[in-house]
Amino acid sequence: MLNKFMKLGQRKPSKPDTDVYGSNDAVNHSSYGPGASGCDNLEKSQHNLEQTQRPQQLVVQAAVAVEALPMFRDVSVSEREHLFNRKCEVCCYQFDFSDTLEMVKEKEIKRANLVDVLNYVQSGCGNGNGNGKLSESNQEEMIRMVSVNVFRCLPPSCHEHTGSENSETEEEEPYLDPSWSHLQFVYEILLRYVVSSVTDAKVAKRFVDHSFILKLLDMFDSEDPREREYLKTILHRIYGKFMVHRPFIRKAINNVFYRFIYETQRHNGIGELLEILGSIINGFALPLKEEHKLFLIRALIPLHKPKSIAAYHQQLCYCIIQFVEKDNKLADTVVRGLLKYWPITNCQKETLFLAELEEVLEATKPVEFQRCMVPLFRQIARCLNSPHFQTAERVLFLWNNEHIVSLIAQNRNVILPLLFEALENNIQSHWNQAVHGLTVNVRKMFQEMDAKLFEDCRKQYAEKQAHADETAKQRKLTWQKLVDVAAGAGAGAAHQIR
Repeated sequence: MLNKFMKLGQRKPSKPDTDVYGSNDAVNHSSYGPGASGCDNLEKSQHNLEQTQRPQQLVVQAAVAVEALPMFRDVSVSEREHLFNRKCEVCCYQFDFSDTLEMVKEKEIKRANLVDVLNYVQSGCGNGNGNGKLSESNQEEMIRMVSVNVFRCLPPSCHEHTGSENSETEEEEPYLDPSWSHLQFVYEILLRYVVSSVTDAKVAKRFVDHSFILKLLDMFDSEDPREREYLKTILHRIYGKFMVHRPFIRKAINNVFYRFIYETQRHNGIGELLEILGSIINGFALPLKEEHKLFLIRALIPLHKPKSIAAYHQQLCYCIIQFVEKDNKLADTVVRGLLKYWPITNCQKETLFLAELEEVLEATKPVEFQRCMVPLFRQIARCLNSPHFQTAERVLFLWNNEHIVSLIAQNRNVILPLLFEALENNIQSHWNQAVHGLTVNVRKMFQEMDAKLFEDCRKQYAEKQAHADETAKQRKLTWQKLVDVAAGAGAGAAHQIR
């Protein structure tokens, strides 16, 4: 009985008169010739007939494509390979999940087949051929089924309708794909196939090829966080299993970053891609290859440029710190990169930069610190006088870090002259009391660190202020003379007119 069923399953369905879009191949097109009467009415009637029949034909097509199949445990071992291919073929059918009441039975049949395929792959392929491996035919059909379901056109993002930025939509509810009830099983099948100990990478790389990986990367732009989480895990496992694909995956991720930084500045999966890279960077061998250093300079550091950095800053910061910890000489490169992309008007972004800077300096050695300390503390002085209290407060917290204080103390002769004026301005005129109090503490710390240097800086500051006051006074006198001259000239001209 089962063999008979299988043979019936192999038969090609008879070709209907109309295809899935309702076009009628049996129409006699000669009726549209010049001699035909009522041509326009005939065309309209034909079109209306097609529109009426289309939903019914789609249902018929689904009934033919989505057929109930036996479970693997109910068939003999020799029949499982063919049944696996049939199940994959059934699972290739796509449904419209926006209507929950449409084709409910067919959707449930597909879901049951997906679950059975997942269990079959997860349990070592049911030991179908004695060694627990999927045949090449099965692997090819399975990857085709995964591709049909996963590689699809993503719906437009919310900001594409409203004109808002990604950062503004983070507080809203995340988009959840209505097809996830099926899509989750498809992703799980792919994940179990990749991580399976019986999957031979040499064979599987023919199906999980460069084209497949590129399409997988395209899906990282999905707004559904559940899908991005699966994609992150799967791509990471592919990177670990297929050594031959590793350089290509790194290059492909680089290209995603380049498009994001220099073209779109909109992408939903940057954080997940950085999580993968964080693990990859952690495994880099020492000394670091030039390729990896270029990746830091050309891709990671420019990722500080986009406005939406808050969405992925934590993952980006982790990757940056990994590089500095592996090669201390890169600290200077990273600090100068941060200064290059330092925000001017975005205080929230500036606070993120200061938090990252503290972590970088925590891993920086004295020699590398000396290379970048002058431009760095010029920027810190500007942050000290920021009218935004969170920025000024965050930069003052740097003095709570013992390692950073140690670096500053070793180079106080250079650093204190750069900061003294900013500290005095905060004490005299900053509006926020918390910032005022923290500034007093930092000023006292410098005074205790080197009293003579502090006194020298104070004298230089006093002389500079006196010179500035004198310059302002002279400027005021000059303007007053000009006003008097103009007034005298005006009075003389008026007298002549009279």
